Amino acid sequence: MRVALADIADPCVRELAAYHQQDMHRASPPGTDFALDVSGLEKPGITIIGAWEGDTLIAMGALKRLAGGQAELKSMRTHPDHLGKGAASAILEALIAMAAQEGTERLSLETGTAEVFQPAIRLYTKRGFAAGEGFAQYVNGPHNQCYHLDLKA
Repeated sequence: MRVALADIADPCVRELAAYHQQDMHRASPPGTDFALDVSGLEKPGITIIGAWEGDTLIAMGALKRLAGGQAELKSMRTHPDHLGKGAASAILEALIAMAAQEGTERLSLETGTAEVFQPAIRLYTKRGFAAGEGFAQYVNGPHNQCYHLDLKA
């Protein structure tokens, strides 16, 4: 598996990002889905990392820079045909390393509370993310929760 920067202009990246957004829309009650669409991933301040097996993109994730030394994980998705290969962990580690190298003090994410989100939550908590207060535009509620990882040295 190769983990490297990915380009939203790549059709494979666009396809997986669109799949992620559609799946999050299906899994979340109206008004509680904050997955970025392709145009959101094209904005400045967002970097995408991909995991490939050969020429096949099997997973992706993005880092969105926020104010005050904070960054957010976005669009973490493993293609359903490639689950269980460690791609999500590899993407997460690459994004954490990128954030730390840039001087990010706090890495945060918003996710759902339904059963479908539990594998991702286990991935994040295993890596040290802890449930916490809302941030940016997010407010914890019955369908949303936020996690944070302190990166301060």
